[in-house]
Amino acid sequence: MARHPGGPTVDGVVMARVVVTGGAGKLGRACVRDLVDHGWDVVVFDRARPESPTAGVTYLPVDLTDYGQVIDAMLGVEERYHQVDALVHLAAVPAPGLVPDHHTFSNNMLSSWNVISAARRAGVLNIVWASSETVLGLPFDVPPPYAPVDEEYPPRPNSTYSLVKTLEERMAVELCRWDPELKMIGLRFSNVMEPADYQRFPAFDDDPRLRKWNLWGYIDARDGAQAVRLALASDLTGTEVFIVANADTVMRRSSASLLAEVFPDVEVRGELGEHETLLSIDKARRMLGFDPQHSWRDEV
Repeated sequence: MARHPGGPTVDGVVMARVVVTGGAGKLGRACVRDLVDHGWDVVVFDRARPESPTAGVTYLPVDLTDYGQVIDAMLGVEERYHQVDALVHLAAVPAPGLVPDHHTFSNNMLSSWNVISAARRAGVLNIVWASSETVLGLPFDVPPPYAPVDEEYPPRPNSTYSLVKTLEERMAVELCRWDPELKMIGLRFSNVMEPADYQRFPAFDDDPRLRKWNLWGYIDARDGAQAVRLALASDLTGTEVFIVANADTVMRRSSASLLAEVFPDVEVRGELGEHETLLSIDKARRMLGFDPQHSWRDEV
């Protein structure tokens, strides 16, 4: 039977089970904790294991480039679980330039195809995956078409990593065309941060060009986890992509002054708040109810 639950509900209903790939990573750890806190039964597929595993979570060392392992684990593991209701796919080589380009492409593209294909064959219709802010044209050596940037202009991949993310978004469109009941939500995460990372933020003010590559954006891992949970709970069908960033920038300077100095010829659309993000989260707010709760300004 195809399963497309929006997640845990009420009145003693058995909680839904979600596979989180890459659950040992920075964003993955936050997502796992958040989903458990909100009643999900979580299974993690990751070759690594976090130093502090979350209680009650099933951790499986799955090589996502091996389809046999992926489909086997997606269909259930004896004495541990027997079905999967949803998928959150976060696992990947996480940025450009970390490994040779061919490895980035082959690992990330094959892993995504294996995991999504296995989920569909297991009857899963509720899929959320990590796309990336990089599809917006990062590192913005060519200025963005306007600011704040949003989901309205076509992807502009400038790296092998970003190319894969763009292809994943296109793949999702076609898979949802094949199956109108399928839901695939791509979250274009900004640069993921944890509270320990915030101590270095004040130094960014010394040179605004140091962080121009992503329009001074970031996403607190806890707020990234919120976006994942809301995407799972959404009753949307088909493919949607959302920019997921925090509501402010990494800078103490105003957003308007940053654009005026670094991107003086870029059209500014609308009125900007003093530190308002230049990676627009309006769509995520409107359609998912996304509401960032954490700011580096509260930690430093």
